[in-house]
Amino acid sequence: MAANAMLYKAQLDISDIDRGYYANHALVLAQHPSETFERLTVRLLAFVLYAHEQLLFGAGLSSDDEPDLWRRSPAGEIECWIDLGQPDEARIRRACSRARGVVVINYGGRAAQIWWDKHHAALARHARLTVIDIAAEAASALAALSEPCGRTLKWQCVLQEGEVQIMGPDTELVVVPRVRMAAAKSA
Repeated sequence: MAANAMLYKAQLDISDIDRGYYANHALVLAQHPSETFERLTVRLLAFVLYAHEQLLFGAGLSSDDEPDLWRRSPAGEIECWIDLGQPDEARIRRACSRARGVVVINYGGRAAQIWWDKHHAALARHARLTVIDIAAEAASALAALSEPCGRTLKWQCVLQEGEVQIMGPDTELVVVPRVRMAAAKSA
């Protein structure tokens, strides 16, 4: 954990109807000093999208060798590597060589589109890669939904038909992640 990191507790009640996954997760997130609150809430959304008992937050901004989130098999193999934002193609290539599946959750409006325009041809070569866009408005709304809660974030999440409904203490938000590129299905 980075020095001067701010700690947040998150309580997630996840009902993923699409995957048949239903669980409650009590998490602790460390916000890196250079990380925005919006990015922190997008990391939490990434957890919701790929929730699993073995999914963990990585060192993220504190380490070049770890993703923002990842899931390992009991044998230690990396099953899922999840990065946020606009990582460079070399980082994605290394992740694809190490993990069974790699996900980039791209957000940030215009910057996200510029990144995609610049890298999409090279990214298409990575069969294990999935790229998901979160609209800039949705990322901002996610942060706004969570800010009044202080250092404890409580979300009830329902995932159905590609939409994520997130209910906070006083408000509700629907996020529709856009799959820009899906990993190739294994035979």
